[in-house]
Amino acid sequence: MIPITRNRLQILLSRQNPLNRLHFRYPVHSNPITNNGNGTLKSFNFSHTPHHSKTSHSPFNSTHQSVSPRHRNPPRYRHYRKPKNPKKNPLNIAQFECCVAQLPPRFTSEDLYRVLALEEDPYVCLELFNYASHQPRFRHCVLTYHIIVKRLGSAKLFDEMDRVVDQVIAVRVIGSEALFNTIIYFYTEDRKLSKAVNVYKHMRRSMDSGSRPSVKTYNLLFTSFLSRRSNTYINHMYMETIRCLFRQMVDDGIEPDIFSLNSMIKGYVLSLHVNDALRIFHQMGVVYKCPPNAHSYDYLIHGLCCQGRTKNAKELYVEMKSKGFVPSAKAYNSLANSLAIGGEVEEAVRILWEMYERRRLTDFITYKTVLDEMCRQGNAGEAKRLLNELQEKDLIDGITHRKLLHIVEDESVD
Repeated sequence: MIPITRNRLQILLSRQNPLNRLHFRYPVHSNPITNNGNGTLKSFNFSHTPHHSKTSHSPFNSTHQSVSPRHRNPPRYRHYRKPKNPKKNPLNIAQFECCVAQLPPRFTSEDLYRVLALEEDPYVCLELFNYASHQPRFRHCVLTYHIIVKRLGSAKLFDEMDRVVDQVIAVRVIGSEALFNTIIYFYTEDRKLSKAVNVYKHMRRSMDSGSRPSVKTYNLLFTSFLSRRSNTYINHMYMETIRCLFRQMVDDGIEPDIFSLNSMIKGYVLSLHVNDALRIFHQMGVVYKCPPNAHSYDYLIHGLCCQGRTKNAKELYVEMKSKGFVPSAKAYNSLANSLAIGGEVEEAVRILWEMYERRRLTDFITYKTVLDEMCRQGNAGEAKRLLNELQEKDLIDGITHRKLLHIVEDESVD
């Protein structure tokens, strides 16, 4: 057995716990671990811990312990969070008292509506509304509910508006189409689609014909469900809801207008159901007596180009121009990209110059796609001339010109 000296033991202990390197300063003869002065280990009884007096040279005694400042833990401080200041009441007391003074002693809901209509501060309006609610023999009417919902919704005080809406829903005799449409509009602005649908269901259950959903109600819901157009999967899921709403609208005898039909076309295009969009398009003038407009053609041209159906998109493009409509920038860019990818470079370049004449903005992707295809067909010189001509007409700036020029040069080298 190789004897372990005191220095060797000190090194082993420091390696096991480098953060707490204790320098043992007791003499060899008093070391409880080593033997009497020979520097070797003696048998150590782990079941018995010897009692150390206050004067004993214990390795854990503070008088014999030296910790390097470099490894000493920093003092721990408690971080007390400052108490948040309570929200200051934004209510203008003087303005509120002025509004109360304008009310007659026994004011009615019409009197309250006239005062609320003249007051723009939403907090004053809400306080005045609550003040009137606690008055004896006072009952709110549709006008007061409508004006307070407008004030709170415009100020984005949706929590306060929720409490007012709960009162409206609780009283079945209170309500009108305009009031419920306003509530649905502000709920959709706050992305609370489930609450908007609940208000719509409440309208359908109403026995009052003046509170039933109208085409405007459905258009508000269509707009809210079509607002997430960046995610195709979400659009596909929402399109099922839009389809059910459209079917309910037709079953209830409500004639869809151009906005409703275009919403259906747009929803089908965004969810990649272009054939269903074409079906609605062909039914517009025959079934619904509502001929398509420029937006109808724009949605379909974009959808057909995204699926590579350039021939059908060109047919709609020609039909659109024959009716005097001008395509949008999105439809133009989609058509130019689709033509260039299909190898019809000359037609794509003609679309670019037509966009210039119609004052439609061409995006970077369209320029890149057309120039790439020209270089791929071995017309790098034509691509450079087109690029220089675009810069001369101030259609592209210097940074865009340099980027496109690098693309053309790389394609010509390849």
